[in-house]
Amino acid sequence: MNQRPLGRSGLSVAPLALGGNVFGWSADKTASFAVLDAFVDAGLDLIDTADVYPAWVPGNRGGESEAIIGEWLARSGKREHVTIATKVAKWSPRRGLSPANIAAAADESLQRLGVDTIDLYFAHEDDPAVPLADTLGAFARLIDAGKVRAIGASNYSAARFAEALAISAGQGLPRYEVLQPEYNLVSRKDYESGFESLVLREQVGVVCYYALASGFLTGKYRSEADLGKSAARAGAVGKYLNGHGLRVLAALDDVAKRHGATPAQVALAWLIARPGISAPIASATTPGQIAELAGATTLALSKDDLARLDLIGD
Repeated sequence: MNQRPLGRSGLSVAPLALGGNVFGWSADKTASFAVLDAFVDAGLDLIDTADVYPAWVPGNRGGESEAIIGEWLARSGKREHVTIATKVAKWSPRRGLSPANIAAAADESLQRLGVDTIDLYFAHEDDPAVPLADTLGAFARLIDAGKVRAIGASNYSAARFAEALAISAGQGLPRYEVLQPEYNLVSRKDYESGFESLVLREQVGVVCYYALASGFLTGKYRSEADLGKSAARAGAVGKYLNGHGLRVLAALDDVAKRHGATPAQVALAWLIARPGISAPIASATTPGQIAELAGATTLALSKDDLARLDLIGD
């Protein structure tokens, strides 16, 4: 599988990442293990999770996704076949980016994952109460201790992300090598207007979340009646059921038909073809879904296909 760099970190990954938010939520441990095995068997390697996943599920506390991944790593022996990304800052017991919180959260994530090193550690959201230099200094100590290989940031404004890069350069601190923004065919404006030129100029990797717009871009949801197919997804998907969203689905249908592909494969292939994108993130609850998603990595969209999708706008 073709590998893509994660910024200047020295890490490279296949061009599709697996979202671990469903582990312990819509995928129990058995289903999660099957998905993880299928993902690696497909030649893919970047697994994205967070300490907070999935704390929103009744009866969960948080940390369940990391624990499931950790148990799978121990049972499968596939640690050397995967790149593990996790995050800190959004989970209530470990909220924020103070140096003490980062240090404690990292140790807890390492324990749940059962690994010695987190390959890619994200600030899950900005913490304006903590100076950027303090946060980056805390990450530097984790890197120096061998607990983290590289760092990234999610849910930052473009201005704050740029400021963080400048502080890293000016003070000799590790920089955010990877950006994790929301980006997909129905949510484009914020990334393309605020981040795209910056990450290309600074050679920052991009691993985007909601790559399938919470499932909307699979084509499964095309009317209000369809929202009943998934209670877990209905709220997030409903906002896309408008004229623009339906035009995007129509374009996906057209391109997919020409390639004998699915709308989800086309939506992911469009992201994979975008400049600067290292790997979009998509979640799955069955091996069959993994097989479909993996098909996006070999789907070669033509210039006409890309132009058709590009013109839809946001």
